[in-house]
Amino acid sequence: MSSQLPLVFSVTSGKGGVGKTNLSANLSMALAETGKRVVLLDADLGLANVDVILGLAPERNLFHLFREGESLESILLDTGYGFDILPASSGVSEMLSLSTGQKLELLEAMDYLEDKVDYLVVDTGAGINDNVVYFNLAAQERIVVLTPEPTSLTDAYALIKVLKLEHGMEHFKILVNMARTPDAAKEVFTRLYRACDHFLDGVSLDLLGSIPHDSAVRKAVIKQVPFLKHAPDSPASKAVREAAKRIQTWDVATNLDGNIKFFWKKLLFQQA
Repeated sequence: MSSQLPLVFSVTSGKGGVGKTNLSANLSMALAETGKRVVLLDADLGLANVDVILGLAPERNLFHLFREGESLESILLDTGYGFDILPASSGVSEMLSLSTGQKLELLEAMDYLEDKVDYLVVDTGAGINDNVVYFNLAAQERIVVLTPEPTSLTDAYALIKVLKLEHGMEHFKILVNMARTPDAAKEVFTRLYRACDHFLDGVSLDLLGSIPHDSAVRKAVIKQVPFLKHAPDSPASKAVREAAKRIQTWDVATNLDGNIKFFWKKLLFQQA
């Protein structure tokens, strides 16, 4: 992979409680284990919690970049697990009201990452609010996380519907979390696939994988460490590494779409 063409992908969900942020962190670690340079952006601007999952206490976050003139380099935080994070805070909810001048300053700040990262992983908020939609539109690929629970399936469909009907997004990767059995994961994917096929013409869903229900995951959350670190040989850890392998087979754009600055430009200027 060319260092000049990073891949930007979002990890998103239609509802909270599906393990999205935990999967974002562990996918980032799994990619980093293969020697890739990974940055995880906490894009849940109202309820930032990547740092909590990892047991970290950042002194600076994106608010300091937007409002206090800090450099991106000073905000990037080494997690100790092979990847860095860009932590957020509730104050960053003001991002979409930045002036044009401030937006340009942010684009210039992103130059720091341009040749320093292979993957920018964007952990969005849950639901279909404006921030979630914005970050999904800006990403090159979208991973929708859901569980076998009926409400999770319904809300995942709602998110895909909004992105398709209102914004023309048609391609989604699906990651089923907390599946009791492989058959249960396939069943929930099939139900989502059939609903999209019937009601949303043109939508393409690909099953990225399934993460089994695993007691090691909850123990790792309590300890505030990635479950890949806490239980590297657990079923969930093995499944995440398999998903990471598939991510590395994704095509990286050879044009501006694969450029990190373009990610931010799409995000910040789509209403201009």
